[in-house]
Amino acid sequence: MRILIVDDNPTNVIIIREILKKENYRDIETASSARGMFELLGVEGYASEPKQAKHVNIDLILLDMMMPEMDGIEACRLIQRLEHLKDIPIIMVTAVGDSKKLAEALDAGAVDYVTKPINKVELMARIRLALRLKKENDWHKERDQRIQDELKLAALVQNAVLSPAIEDETFEVHAIYQPSAELAGDLYAWYPLGGGRYGVILLDMMGHGISSSLFTMFIASVLKDTVTTYVEPEKVIQELNRRFNQLYIENQLVQYYFTAIYLVVDTVVKRIDYVNAGHPPALFFQQNEQVLMLDKACCPVGLFDKMDIEPQTLYYEGEGHIALYTDGLLEIVQGDHEDQVNFLISHLKDSHRWDEDKMFKAFFEDNGTQEREDDKCLVWISLKEGEAAE
Repeated sequence: MRILIVDDNPTNVIIIREILKKENYRDIETASSARGMFELLGVEGYASEPKQAKHVNIDLILLDMMMPEMDGIEACRLIQRLEHLKDIPIIMVTAVGDSKKLAEALDAGAVDYVTKPINKVELMARIRLALRLKKENDWHKERDQRIQDELKLAALVQNAVLSPAIEDETFEVHAIYQPSAELAGDLYAWYPLGGGRYGVILLDMMGHGISSSLFTMFIASVLKDTVTTYVEPEKVIQELNRRFNQLYIENQLVQYYFTAIYLVVDTVVKRIDYVNAGHPPALFFQQNEQVLMLDKACCPVGLFDKMDIEPQTLYYEGEGHIALYTDGLLEIVQGDHEDQVNFLISHLKDSHRWDEDKMFKAFFEDNGTQEREDDKCLVWISLKEGEAAE
């Protein structure tokens, strides 16, 4: 443990240093002023805007309250403004018995104080307590950092399972995905099904964080097999519901579920079959400039053992595009649901072609000014003229 003694009185420094040495604390630094302390801590410009110059490993500061130029209370306030120093425990050493001054020192960031003349037993007891608390705090910080590193890795794994874009002669599908500050609960995927058919799904797991992301990853693990085996929207959603309900967790306080919209697009007969399981309605922009909402919905997946599903079918002619999205995209607009949907339509209607820069600026560009509270996802399906492969 490395301890820094800051006192303008050399006698006080000698007394404290000798007490520490007799208790086997031998890694000791000293400074005779706040200026000397900041220089030793590697801080430049401390009198105006302090900033880090280098990292110094100090575990505890014993800081005299009354010093020339800058007193201990003001020095303590400056230390608290520095991210790399603010967690160092500071014990004020003072001859002042004024309770208001002591309270001011604690408010400035000191963790404790001792009074002069120094009582060896009292000093060591307060030092041991402060160092024990710092050790616990350092352990928590290291653990939190490990967790954050693992969460970042988990987010990369989540992103890796998302489907890459498809650009075929009669069919294209693209997506922009911006997860919230926590692990994501959105998932999209698409699969060529042969004969000019494609299956496309977008789902939004309830909640955020580790638990929701684990449920999402489970769905991702069974999705391809489910879609390619069952193909038809009603059967796919029923099978996902069955699989999800197999995840029985004893004493589960929250019932997890997810909304989803799954489409099978047949580019040969120009037919779209879909099931909307409690998801925001997809928007189908047709060649005649009409906008159709895919809002015939059943309950979300995972709420009940069996789902009452009515698959929907529609046909199209010529070119068009379909926009699938999650709640996070709606929530960027203030107002009721109708206002939110109208905002989406106004920004999605101009062209059937995918324009990623335009979509990013319209829905995802936040300039980093606020922390994202919800995942935002947009999936764009382009239906193009052309002869599908047989």
